[in-house]
Amino acid sequence: MENSHSTQRSSRRSFWIELALALASLALLLLTLAWPEWIEGLFGVEPDAGSGAAEWAVAAAFAISSAVWGLRARSRWRTAFTRA
Repeated sequence: MENSHSTQRSSRRSFWIELALALASLALLLLTLAWPEWIEGLFGVEPDAGSGAAEWAVAAAFAISSAVWGLRARSRWRTAFTRA
């Protein structure tokens, strides 16, 4: 019985971590879409010579990351919080 309790507690902790990562990725995606130059301003480099390709690649990576972490959190929610 104790083993299932610790597994459920671990699943709940994992859910919150995965949800936080999904939300952070989503926030960075929205930041990148609203202000694409933040990357260049933060790091002081222009890897795409001003074409915007790097910003689109970063936005796509954040979108994928947000979707993956969100789906993992949803799956974790189902196992951690819907058990009786």
